[in-house]
Amino acid sequence: MVNTLGSFATYFQTYGILDFFLPFILVFTIVYATLAKVKILGEGKKQFNIIVALVLALLFVVPHMLGTYPLGYDPVAVMNAALPSISLVSVAAIMVLLLMGVFGTRFAQGAVPLVALIALGFVVYIFGAALNLWTGPYDAFSWWTPELTELLIVLLVFGLVIWLIVKEPTKEGKGILGAVKKGGELLGKMFEGVK
Repeated sequence: MVNTLGSFATYFQTYGILDFFLPFILVFTIVYATLAKVKILGEGKKQFNIIVALVLALLFVVPHMLGTYPLGYDPVAVMNAALPSISLVSVAAIMVLLLMGVFGTRFAQGAVPLVALIALGFVVYIFGAALNLWTGPYDAFSWWTPELTELLIVLLVFGLVIWLIVKEPTKEGKGILGAVKKGGELLGKMFEGVK
């Protein structure tokens, strides 16, 4: 079974379905849907929308097949690198929404812009990483390793826990319990029960 799926994927790669057909269909669909919704070319101009979407999709894919895009700026390669990560974020978001539905809650109106901003941040980061616009600390410093990142995260968490335990109580709350209560109230304001 696994061998058959591997052969199927190799077939897709060999005959250019992954590099030509799938990106073409995706770009064509997005451009056509946008043109149909916005009605830039006028009401009832379906044939013009199809032609414009077809031309733009071909302009997107054909230079990739000919190898004329500059190295590192091939939009098909960027799309192939970024879409799996965006799909993973989308699946995680859908799972969060499913769990919220199971427990009878939803995002409050005030939380919607924050959620949209976080989603936009994920998309910008993923596409920027696919374009190599920024590098991680592993590329900038030769001595920075994944183990060092793990150690820094552990030290940060322990430092935060120790700070919450030993800090002086304030007027609003009593030490760690006041901080936990404020955090819970802030988190609770982001969600509301389904009526």
